[in-house]
Amino acid sequence: MWKKEDNVGAQASPTLATYTEAVNKFTKSAHAFMEHVHLLTEARDAYEEAMSASTMLRRSLDTGDQSLRSLMTQLEEVVSAHFGESAVNKKKPELVKDTTRMDSASTGGGIVLP
Repeated sequence: MWKKEDNVGAQASPTLATYTEAVNKFTKSAHAFMEHVHLLTEARDAYEEAMSASTMLRRSLDTGDQSLRSLMTQLEEVVSAHFGESAVNKKKPELVKDTTRMDSASTGGGIVLP
């Protein structure tokens, strides 16, 4: 029922040299780690600072976007009141497209505005 292991007696019993070597290795590694553990704290602090700045910037940009939308709505209302509904419904401004890439039919470069 119980199996005998062949290598039961083959394991060497610990010696003082084994213990001393392990203690020295632990001590050396622990000291080396403790010399650099401050970097972990610095990294965590920098991460928290970056995340806080990101949140503040995002909040500021969102507030700015809301202000711009509100101002545009007010501007459209004023234009509509003074020039009629047709002035507001005219073609919306488009983004300027960068067409600086040269193709085989192109004779020059630059930005082309619609």
